[in-house]
Amino acid sequence: MRWWAAVVSGVAFCAGAGAQGYPEKQVSMVVPFPAGGAVDPVARVLANRMSELWKQPVVILNRAGAGGNIGAESVARAAPDGYTLLFGSTALSIGPSLYKKLGFDVLKDLVPVSQVTTSPNILVTQPSLPVSSVKQLVALARARPGQLTSASAGVGSSNHLSLLLFLSLTRVDITHVPFKGAAPAVADVTGGHSQMTFVPIPGAIALVRSGKLRALGVTSAKRSSALPDLPSIGETVPGYEMTSWNGLLAPAGTPPAVVTRLHAALMETLRTPAVREALARLAVDPFGNSPEEFAQSLRSDLAKWNKVIRAAGVTLD
Repeated sequence: MRWWAAVVSGVAFCAGAGAQGYPEKQVSMVVPFPAGGAVDPVARVLANRMSELWKQPVVILNRAGAGGNIGAESVARAAPDGYTLLFGSTALSIGPSLYKKLGFDVLKDLVPVSQVTTSPNILVTQPSLPVSSVKQLVALARARPGQLTSASAGVGSSNHLSLLLFLSLTRVDITHVPFKGAAPAVADVTGGHSQMTFVPIPGAIALVRSGKLRALGVTSAKRSSALPDLPSIGETVPGYEMTSWNGLLAPAGTPPAVVTRLHAALMETLRTPAVREALARLAVDPFGNSPEEFAQSLRSDLAKWNKVIRAAGVTLD
């Protein structure tokens, strides 16, 4: 059996040696959402810095559709060599419970590298709505069951999941109004049609500051550095937390040595002052963890959203 051990050792050595020169050509980073959306600019900030570190181009490929599943599946089916990566989002932990059929398994077909950023949504209302806190909103919703409406970027979006979690914990009845994107949802509330929405901070902060929307709380467990005076919803609704994240993943089977190289480059990128400043302008917080911690977080999120989505009876084909 010594010859077999020698073969295995030789293969491992070759894989490790190959990783030392990684990357030796262009790396494609798939963003499974449209260019110009909330995820795309974050990916571009990171890709630009990683290109500088590696002296190799890191190119963004936008492959949108099916709530991010089309782009994610394309990476899951790509060669496991580190040259096709996924810039994933919270949608990865939502999709398996939301869609009846997926063409890939999040935990089996993808290898986590690291979560990259986190960002909460904010709960905003029409200024004319007679509430100025989450507590008052809950009281009003109980007094008017089914009469208040909450706009979202669509069924299964982070906006929608923020609402579903809110409803499950407060036991109030608020009607969901889905749109095709966060911008029209915000416009619906600003225009006085829907009473509220949960929206990423960049999509509403200017409207809040101008008085066209009223912010009641952030969806993260702690207050946001972008809006430090705004309470978290969890301060009023115990257990409430909906933090959107972005993360880097590779196809299953990618050599561990390549994953290690990817992780090191990503951590160096997140430590770069110019990158941190750019992410702050996008109202997202840099966040790096180990592949093992990312995998555990994915498993936890999958279980959490499965419970919420199943209880709400929401499914998509």
